Amino acid sequence: MTFTYSNELKVAKQAARRAGDFLREHLGSVRAQEVTYKGDIDIVTPYDMEAQRLVVESIKAAFPDHSFLTEEKQEKTDAPGSASRWIIDPLDGTTNYASGFPYFCVSLALEVSGQVELGVVYAPMLNELFHATRGGGAFMNGLPMHASTTPRLKDAVVSTGFPYDNGATLQECLRLLSRITYTARTSRCPGAAALDICYVACGRLDAYWDIEMSPWDIAAGALIVSEARGRVTGVKGQPFDHLGHTILASNGALHAAILETLWSNGNGSH
Repeated sequence: MTFTYSNELKVAKQAARRAGDFLREHLGSVRAQEVTYKGDIDIVTPYDMEAQRLVVESIKAAFPDHSFLTEEKQEKTDAPGSASRWIIDPLDGTTNYASGFPYFCVSLALEVSGQVELGVVYAPMLNELFHATRGGGAFMNGLPMHASTTPRLKDAVVSTGFPYDNGATLQECLRLLSRITYTARTSRCPGAAALDICYVACGRLDAYWDIEMSPWDIAAGALIVSEARGRVTGVKGQPFDHLGHTILASNGALHAAILETLWSNGNGSH
């Protein structure tokens, strides 16, 4: 039996827009004294927290028996034993947002019995809402979208992100970035992973890779790319796991070439 999750999708879209519209209205309002740190360079603002509250409130009103895995405060056990869990990043691109840089998004995924069935990513500054359901295709603002058909890495625009780690993980990321940058047309690092991954789905980017991720960064976007006729694996080509911390999302045609570029000569350990 195939489930369409139409009601869940409707609620997810409304929740993402509610939080995203709040974030848009307050862009440029973050004061230095409001910024706190989860790590040496990993920040959080009151706007992350309020956006998350808005999302969770909207979903709980419709699905009180569902549970949550969220970036801020990491609410994991709201409904113990529930097969349905929402994986939420209320503000992907917090550093951008805190600096007034208008590249950020809200990302929601619905996981059912361990498998992601629905993904919604909303970029409020562009008024672009990306969504997919498993087996149902991928869409931007309601219109079908597909990954690019770029066949050669030298013609590709590839994106990545930098970890919140100034040690070995960052050094490895920079080594890999150097390899890709010398081989692809160009590399980008806009700073909001979920939105970058959706840009692969709609053909604005040809691939996105990262070696240190959290589920809320990648769960929604990975499904959206897969439904947009792209390909998603772990960063070394292993089967994708939204709990597995790494991702390579591409148009499919470039996947093998990117893996060869990143990992030939045994570079890295992920």
